[in-house]
Amino acid sequence: MQPDWVPDGLDIDRPSVARIYDYLLGGSHNFAADRALARQAIEAIPDLPVQAATNRAFMHRAVRFLVDAGVTQFLDLGSGIPTLGNVHEIAQAADPQARVAYVDIDDVAVIHSQHLLADNPNAIAVRGDLRRPAEILADAEVSGLLDLSRPVAVLAIAVLHAISDDDDPAGIIAALRDALRPGSYLAMAHGVNTRVEDADLVVDLSKRTTTPMTLRTPEQVQRLFDGFDLVDPGLVWAPLWRPESPHEVPDRPERSGNLAGVGRKP
Repeated sequence: MQPDWVPDGLDIDRPSVARIYDYLLGGSHNFAADRALARQAIEAIPDLPVQAATNRAFMHRAVRFLVDAGVTQFLDLGSGIPTLGNVHEIAQAADPQARVAYVDIDDVAVIHSQHLLADNPNAIAVRGDLRRPAEILADAEVSGLLDLSRPVAVLAIAVLHAISDDDDPAGIIAALRDALRPGSYLAMAHGVNTRVEDADLVVDLSKRTTTPMTLRTPEQVQRLFDGFDLVDPGLVWAPLWRPESPHEVPDRPERSGNLAGVGRKP
């Protein structure tokens, strides 16, 4: 018997990256097909849970940095299934008036987020396709919550590698950048293909999900920040982006598999 939060018509036999990520983070909103592929992926690439955890920790640090920088509006793209310590919890702990719009293409992620946010007037979740940034910005709920005449922080944490080269990730980011006022930010973590064998395994396994992955070179990831000024320390392995204590820095930060950075629109 399916849980009552499962939307009608959802194909639970096809793994979803959002639900696999939820499983890697210790969440419960995933199905047998997601767990089976996740366990197979972990067997082949034991660092996958580390990568999910370090991306999550980077997001926490980036959001705290952005609130300290005076940003109180967040557009979280590919937000996934909400787990403990999501963007609105981090931002609103620092500023109760912070506004967060979550966007994901996965129905389970959106429906569960909407349920959790029902009593939060400053946070919403909508279904949207990152490949259509203009539609996301024009969405009535998004435009009703976020004021684009003021700075907005766009979060793209572990999502742009779900966008193929044919779908032009640089063009997507450029469209978002051009819609933002100066003083806005882009925070991004992106999987890279520096370890070729691992990269090939990740890509092959992802082809069995609804959103296959395209890992990129560090140079390609750097170019996604065109038009933004990277803040210190620039584009680095995710655990090395402004760690809050020496204990957060692992012996092998490259195990995170993701480069991370935050850029400001001048």
